[in-house]
Amino acid sequence: MLGTILFVVLIVSLMALVGVFTVPMKTATLSKFLFVAVSFAAGSLLGAAFLDLIPEAIDKIPHQTVFGAVLLGILVSFAVEKFLYHYHCHVGHKCAHPHRPKSYTYLSLIGDAIHNFLDGMIIAVSFVTSFETGITASIAVIAHEIPQEIGDFALLINGGFSRKKALLYNFLTALTAFLGAILAFYFSKQVQGFSPVLAAFAGGTFIYIAACDLIPELHHEEKPGRSTIQTIMILLGILVIWVTHLYFGG
Repeated sequence: MLGTILFVVLIVSLMALVGVFTVPMKTATLSKFLFVAVSFAAGSLLGAAFLDLIPEAIDKIPHQTVFGAVLLGILVSFAVEKFLYHYHCHVGHKCAHPHRPKSYTYLSLIGDAIHNFLDGMIIAVSFVTSFETGITASIAVIAHEIPQEIGDFALLINGGFSRKKALLYNFLTALTAFLGAILAFYFSKQVQGFSPVLAAFAGGTFIYIAACDLIPELHHEEKPGRSTIQTIMILLGILVIWVTHLYFGG
């Protein structure tokens, strides 16, 4: 059983390499891709938080605990980002390392690592329940991972990572799913009580990244036509998460 679970988790983790399709792109083409993909990332992060992670937690634990965890996720994200900013920037308000990645890229990696950890838990617990439930849950996870990973990759590139580094780091965060799966397999009863809190915390992290880092950056675009495209892509990101959750969320 554990072998089957780990094989499925490997397939899900490989979704993190979806950004490999951008490697042949020229710089100008990549710039156009990022223009729409960052907006899509903002929408998919908000969609994942409000339509997937938080509702999942609300179904299992008290509302106050859920929103406390969401609030904690936002506050911890703020504190971590401030720490990263001060770590990289030492001269007043002028960054001493302008070529280093933006701090929100690291927040994204942390949030995505937690999200993937939860996915591994979900897959393992589902297979422990029954093989059929495990297959259904795995399809659901893969369905929502594809748009999520596209957005995550675009976010890392936009934040200053090279394409190769973004692929590597995105894949490394995906590997936390193995840890989640192994822990859930051996401690399924205990994990079921703790995972909703982690889900709500990850939701808070996603909300912070989208609302405090990505959307303000999108405001730098002043042309009405391009701003309209950004708005459409945000809505599309939310819609894709909603549709995948509606049809595969169970």
